[in-house]
Amino acid sequence: MGHGGNVIQELTTDHREVDDLFARIEALPGPDPQRRELADRLTMELIRHSVAEEEYLYPAVRRYVDGGDDLADKEIADHADVERMLKELEGSQPGDGQFDTLILRLKNSVTAHVSDEESRLFPILADVCSADALEDLGEKVRSAKRHAPTRPHPSAPDTPPANKILAPGTGMVDRLRDALTGRGKQD
Repeated sequence: MGHGGNVIQELTTDHREVDDLFARIEALPGPDPQRRELADRLTMELIRHSVAEEEYLYPAVRRYVDGGDDLADKEIADHADVERMLKELEGSQPGDGQFDTLILRLKNSVTAHVSDEESRLFPILADVCSADALEDLGEKVRSAKRHAPTRPHPSAPDTPPANKILAPGTGMVDRLRDALTGRGKQD
């Protein structure tokens, strides 16, 4: 899937990639070790996506959208729930009941969050932001994803300015760990 364009196009592409990862995990039999690899890739994508939204999308929602603080707070709370589930998923393996339960809970939570963003938040943002502002946000989100952490850190700050200060360093450490372990390598 191609990335690029404005923030709404970029994040919607991410959503479809996450949908695909869930489908690929579900298509494999319970104990298949590839499910762990796909769950790691899912985790990496969800964390990078969440960090980028928290750094740039939600501050824009707070700035431009009437009632934006409440909307942003709800979305950030959704992210916190997902991140806690991802942390639990790290400690489980395909074939144990906890893995399947967490994948199902994650899928349900992420699907509801995505549906809310795409049906409610994105149209509101498109109405109140200029095309240039949306393009600029798209660039910032892509940049943030390149430097974002790849592992869940549920106690890390999720609002500016602390998240923008700490996320790049945490991301660097996560990417080093990933390189050393081979985690998230594409086939």
